Amino acid sequence: MAAVSPACPRRLLPLSLGLFQAALLLFFAFFITYNKPSAELKDADHLYSIFPFFQDIQVMLVVGLGLLLAFLPHYGLSALTHNFLLLNFSTQWALVLQGLLQHLHHGQEVPLELHNLLRAEFAGVTVLISVGAVLGRATPCQLLLVASCEVPAYLASEWVITTHLGVLDVGGTITIHVFSCYFGLGVSKALFGAVQHPENPKETPTPRSDLLSLTGTLVLWVFWPSFVAALCQPGDAQHRAILNTYLAMSSGAVTTVMGSSLLHRDGKLSPGHLQNGSLAGGVAIGVVADMAVPPVAALALGTLSALMCVLGFRFLTPFLARKFLLQDQCGIHNLHGLPGILGAVASAVAVLLVPEDTS
Repeated sequence: MAAVSPACPRRLLPLSLGLFQAALLLFFAFFITYNKPSAELKDADHLYSIFPFFQDIQVMLVVGLGLLLAFLPHYGLSALTHNFLLLNFSTQWALVLQGLLQHLHHGQEVPLELHNLLRAEFAGVTVLISVGAVLGRATPCQLLLVASCEVPAYLASEWVITTHLGVLDVGGTITIHVFSCYFGLGVSKALFGAVQHPENPKETPTPRSDLLSLTGTLVLWVFWPSFVAALCQPGDAQHRAILNTYLAMSSGAVTTVMGSSLLHRDGKLSPGHLQNGSLAGGVAIGVVADMAVPPVAALALGTLSALMCVLGFRFLTPFLARKFLLQDQCGIHNLHGLPGILGAVASAVAVLLVPEDTS
């Protein structure tokens, strides 16, 4: 058997991306168009209202999440690059799938709107979260394969949850965070769950890499209300979503510092706790953010989600790695899985307790 040329693996990535982009050009040429000028003028106010949210989300995903993943000192540049690549690849792939479904359903060209682009980018978010479970241990081609499989799975899951189950989830607590968490853990188990993998010394964060990651956390924390409120109905619902998200994240940040300090004998703070626990409130509040819940509920949800995240890093992650050989590099189960489940339970409680005449 002839030996495989060492150049083949290096050429696989550019070849795959080139074929994908060429197919995308053909698809857009035949199926994608813009709305008519009259419709654009009619929706001008809506465009100006949603575009600031869109820009905030761009900063979150490209800058904030990219820096958050840079806590591995020898993988920081790759983390930023792969995050940027996967976001663009997954968003375009989601646009293709959305366009195909709409074309098959209506049999006409698909109008491209900012709202459609935002929904496609949310599909890309699921990929960015999921690959955190295998951060630094998967090749770019493996990551692209994960994205190719996850985006259609997400679109199908979202359709079932929102259409058939009737779940209202404006902030993506269930459809994005919970789904992407357990999809990512499944990928990690499939790739690396057969044997116990000892921790590599290169995976130990340094003060400099922790500082970069914490900077990403701060960027995400500032812009998170836009992520939750972007798809809310303009007006009271969007206003409530912004306020509730801020309250949940503020209480979560304070609780994270408290919990991290209590879990260390010397009272020092864990960078990993700060980088993740401070964002847990934003994950949990998404499903009830636009509901008429009292402000104290948002504060309580942020507090509980931060506690779950910090305790998960301290006890649950080592337990899962020891007993089930489950590798979770970024702790996505603690930041996205546990708070997401808490938010889902909170939404059920809110629907049951809030009077029917309340919006």
